[in-house]
Amino acid sequence: MESHKSIGLTKTVGYQVGVRRTFPISQQQAWSLITGEEGLIAWLGGGENIIIEPGHQYRTLVGTGEIRIVKPLLQLRLTWQKEGWQRPSTVQIRILSNENNKTTISFHQEHLADQQIREEMKRYWESRLVSIEESIQKM
Repeated sequence: MESHKSIGLTKTVGYQVGVRRTFPISQQQAWSLITGEEGLIAWLGGGENIIIEPGHQYRTLVGTGEIRIVKPLLQLRLTWQKEGWQRPSTVQIRILSNENNKTTISFHQEHLADQQIREEMKRYWESRLVSIEESIQKM
């Protein structure tokens, strides 16, 4: 009998998904895009007075959560519970750069309830990367 494992299903954190894209910008520019007001609207759904410091709670148009880890220029980790979800997920944004003006922005999300939500979030994060790319083109 052949065992079938669902794509994105892990033993410890439920379903997970990750997407990434490399952009022709510096690490500092990438960090500013992710943590600035316009960037927060683009990928998190907007909200008022979102403070990018560990322990701060936030509310956006699509959900709520808490900022958990902030490593400037490198990493942002937070919980995120969309409206209608039974429990929060964990989102990690990493900014990876080995050279000037070439930086990868990575979104990874875990603790997703099922395969359908995983696919929904994969499309969501891919569309957020497109929005970031559009913002960069306007720079």
